[in-house]
Formats: sequence, C-alpha cells, structure tokens
Amino acid sequence: MGIFRTLTSNLTVIRLSSVRNNKIIMARRLHASRTDGVDKNVWVEFTKLAADYKAVNLGQGFPDFSPPKFVQDAFCNAVSGGFQMHQYTRAFGHPPLVKNMAKFFSRIVGHEIDPFEDILVTVGAYQALFSAFQALIDEGDEVIIVEPFFDCYQPMVKMAGGKAVYVPLRPKADGAILSSGDWVLNPKELESKITPSTKAIVINTPNNPLGKVYKTEELQMIADLCIKHDMLCISDEVYEWLTYDGAKHVKIASLPGMWERTITVGSGGKTFSATGWKVGWAIGAGHIIKHMKTIHQNTVYHCATAAQEAVAQGFEREYEVFGTPESYFLQLPAMLYHKRNKLAACLQSVGLQPIMPEGGYFMIADISSVKVDLNDKRTEGESYDFRFVKWLTKEKGLATIPVSAFYSPEHSKEFDKYIRFCFVKEDSTLDAAGDILRKWSQAQ
Repeated sequence: MGIFRTLTSNLTVIRLSSVRNNKIIMARRLHASRTDGVDKNVWVEFTKLAADYKAVNLGQGFPDFSPPKFVQDAFCNAVSGGFQMHQYTRAFGHPPLVKNMAKFFSRIVGHEIDPFEDILVTVGAYQALFSAFQALIDEGDEVIIVEPFFDCYQPMVKMAGGKAVYVPLRPKADGAILSSGDWVLNPKELESKITPSTKAIVINTPNNPLGKVYKTEELQMIADLCIKHDMLCISDEVYEWLTYDGAKHVKIASLPGMWERTITVGSGGKTFSATGWKVGWAIGAGHIIKHMKTIHQNTVYHCATAAQEAVAQGFEREYEVFGTPESYFLQLPAMLYHKRNKLAACLQSVGLQPIMPEGGYFMIADISSVKVDLNDKRTEGESYDFRFVKWLTKEKGLATIPVSAFYSPEHSKEFDKYIRFCFVKEDSTLDAAGDILRKWSQAQ
C-alpha cells in the first residue's frame, strides 16, 4: 500500500504542475537552452510597430516595386508550365539554376565552379547562413563577427554552440564622417581577437546597415589573417550588385588562397528585387559545401522549384547582357543611386546627417543633433536609438530601424545615435517620408 500511496501522490503533483488555467504545462524545462537570449528579434518588433501605427515604412529592407518583367515572366511561365515545376526538383539546387550560376560566377571568381559540388541553393540567404554555422561551427569554436552586422549572425553562432567575438568598423578619427567608406577595420584590433579557438570570420559587403563596400586592400588584410591563422571566411554578399559612386564589389573568394576557405552567401531576392521568393545560395569549394548539404537535407531538404526556375532564367539572361546597358545588374543600381541621393537630400534639409552608403539598400543618419522629448515611460531603460525610432513611428508615422540593433551589447552604446533608413522604395514612398520629416522640422 505504501508504494501505491507514493505513486498516487507523485501523480497528483505532476498533474497539478502540468495543468494550470486549463492549459497543459510541462513540469520539466520546455525550451532548449540554445534558444536562451535569442528570442527577441528587431524585425518582429518594429514590423509590428509600423503596421500598428500605419507608418510610412522605411524600416524593412524590401522594395515596394516589382521585379523586372523578364523574371516575372519567367516565374509565370514556370507555374503555368508542366507538372515538373510544381514538384520536387534536385534537393541541393534546381539543375538549370546551379548550371547557370556556375557559368555566371566562374568568370567573376576566376575559378571554375562545379554546379553540383560547389553550390547549395537555400531558402533565402538566411538558410545559407544557418547551414554554414550549423555545419562548420562546433561547441567552443569562436567566430569573429565584424560590426555592424545583420542581426541573425550572433543567434546562429550561439545555437551552433559557438562563441561570437566582435570587432567593429569605426569611423576614422580625422575629419568629417561623410561616407560609409570612412568606417574602417583596425587590423591590429582584428588580429588581437584571434585565438587558437577562432574558426571563422563573418563579413558583409556591401554592409547592412552601413553600406560600406570593402576595398580590395581591406579584403586582402582579412584574407591574409584567414590564411595565417587557418580560418574560414563566411562572406555575406547579398547586395553585391548594388554599388554607387564608382565603388567596386570584390569577392574575397577571388583573392589568392581564399576559394578553399570561403563560403559566399548570395540572394536571388536581392539580386532580382524579389525578396518574397526566398531563393538564396552558398558558393564555395566542394569539400566545404558538402557539410552544408548535410544540414540542408536534414532541415528544409528542398526549395521552391518554380522560383528557382525563374532565377535560373534571370541569370541566363544576365549572362548574355552582362556589362551592357540592358543588364539589370547595371539598371538597378543606377535607379537606386537617384533614390539614395533623394533620401540624403531630404535628411540633410531637416538637419540630419546621413552617412552616404557606397552600396546596398540602406542609409544610416546621425540623430545626435536632434532634440526630442522622449517621455514614453514604457521605453525607459532602452537604448536611445530604440526610444527615438519608437517615438518617430508612433508620433510622426515614419518607421525606421535603430542601428544599435546591429551591434553587440559591448559596443552598442557607442553607436546608439544612428538610425537606419531603407531607400529601395517607390518615389511616392520616399516623398511621403520627406513630407513627414519636413513637417516635423518646421514644427520645432
């Protein structure tokens, strides 16, 4: 009887701890420890805020205009074609897509790319990054992340069991800071962060949110350290075609000794202004990519066939017209150059100081000279730029993104007087944002 009483008592405790307010709650820990501290997401928070206040959205990085007609037509032809476009294709990349990409990028990298060994097609660049960290970073490995960085890098490193180590791009000490090119890495600071546990370095060029396009000599400095210390390089190059003012995008994988240790991440969404298609990729030596394929086949396994077909057709066309005025890879940056300048002039007219980006979708602006009464008690204790962005969204109806979200806690305070604007928008959207800023400026 004693045994039965003990068993009954234990079952009662388990039942009471598992049923609260008619909801089943596990008595044991529910979530995995690798998700501790990575549950908050700046995009979830500020996208919701923009929607709630029906704000003009210069926060999220997506075009509010359509992709070029040739890829739209390719997508329509794919979905209206035969049954194959609605079924599984090759798990690691639709054959027409990887073949066209190999042909296209081989001449840029200066290395013959094997379409079936050296390329992995993923569900957007996000999944390419996730697969890289999961496949290549082990428990205790250190990963150097250059700041500012796209905010998913750190959680992905942590969930893989690695440790993120941060090195910021800093504004040059001499003279006015007018361009993203004025933000540089300190080579000594970077090398001082390398230890025997350092497995990889992550760079983003053109950089989000800064717009910095790394010069060849800057990339060579990073490459030399990778080779010297036997490190991998994960190079996020989703904005590779979007450069301005004569800045030239250089792939670090094209530098001597770097093909064998670089994972280059790209995006069909950014390349063809179709972010919702979620077609991304990783390109690298087959001995690296094979490990990423293991993660891919055991997570998503496969990407949407029709979207891959459309991107394949896009690359086929661009291969034929590359370097000519008909190339979308020249037309898009030419269009965005004017939008960038339009936004910069607007910001300057109301007393904000933009940092002119050499590339990408975004422009950051210095808000330190603006005096605003941030009296919302709910935001007390948050970074200044977070409070400012929430005020701007709620009170003025303009959505932006706080730049300190792109920094580690140890460096975020140094950069909390900047906010990020996206200029890849219709002129009508930019004009609406300009009207809001002018009215605000006049009211001060």
